[in-house]
Amino acid sequence: MRAIETPEGHTWIAECMSDAAQPPARAARATLRAALDAERPLVTPLAHDALSARLIERAGFRAFAIGGSAMLAARYALPDLGLAALGEMSDGIGDIAAATRLPFYADADDGYGDVKSVARTVAVYERLGAGAILIEDQRRERKQPRAEAAKGVVDEAEIADKLRCAMEARRDPDTLIIGRTDAYGALGLAAAIRRAEQFLALGVDGVFIAGLRAEHEYETVGHALRGAMLSAAVFEGIDTPWLAPSALGAMGFRHVSFPASLIVRAVGTMQQTLAALRRHASGVEAMQPAEHSREWRIVLDDALDVARWREIERLHASASEER
Repeated sequence: MRAIETPEGHTWIAECMSDAAQPPARAARATLRAALDAERPLVTPLAHDALSARLIERAGFRAFAIGGSAMLAARYALPDLGLAALGEMSDGIGDIAAATRLPFYADADDGYGDVKSVARTVAVYERLGAGAILIEDQRRERKQPRAEAAKGVVDEAEIADKLRCAMEARRDPDTLIIGRTDAYGALGLAAAIRRAEQFLALGVDGVFIAGLRAEHEYETVGHALRGAMLSAAVFEGIDTPWLAPSALGAMGFRHVSFPASLIVRAVGTMQQTLAALRRHASGVEAMQPAEHSREWRIVLDDALDVARWREIERLHASASEER
């Protein structure tokens, strides 16, 4: 454990790991600030596991995001309804972060408790390499997943305390603290914009208004908060607009996330394949190998760095034979 004194004079207790136990060093990653400057708007797919993060990196994206809905579904087969806490989230984030050197956004829900838990969450997430940490105002006991309308948010004083705490607890000035408000679903668009303005007045690095349902609402948010580091989320398969990153960028959004595209399409492919395999096993309909299965196997082996591991094996095998 280590005590950290902030510029405001507060002291937080942060958890520490030995250098040998840490995942790829934060210094080895480009910062999210650099990624945001290099691409406008910055587009981030959501990684639900280590393999998807590796594929995102190989596809040429500058950054990615880790969200509770996709990761909890893939790792634990759980919905994002407030069932998971810091332990489950940090386990998943650690595995994903270790697979890539891309910078990433990390969903921290409500900080998993009071301000003490927020401080601990920031310390753990920074240690894992998160470049941005999202803290939300949605009530945990009424939490809704994905872009579903929130049923309740905490009062303004409570979320303000948590965001101040998160900013004070961070050790790396390049760590972005993003204030997420779910007030749109519970209180309406005007209240959500007012909360985002309050978050910015506190000094957060960016804001995200969750749950917007129409293009004109994105335009309203972009106009009201122009100049701020605004995040937007584009979902598929639900009743929200499918907007191009360039269109959102023109509205004033600096960051565009696609939270469901990988996990939803992966589930669809697995379901179709399993249905075909079941018919094949039952003798109802013969199943043939996928048309591109050889190419996909090459992509998989490349993502797994199979050649590098085999080269390590070969070199050490040669050294053993020489002895």
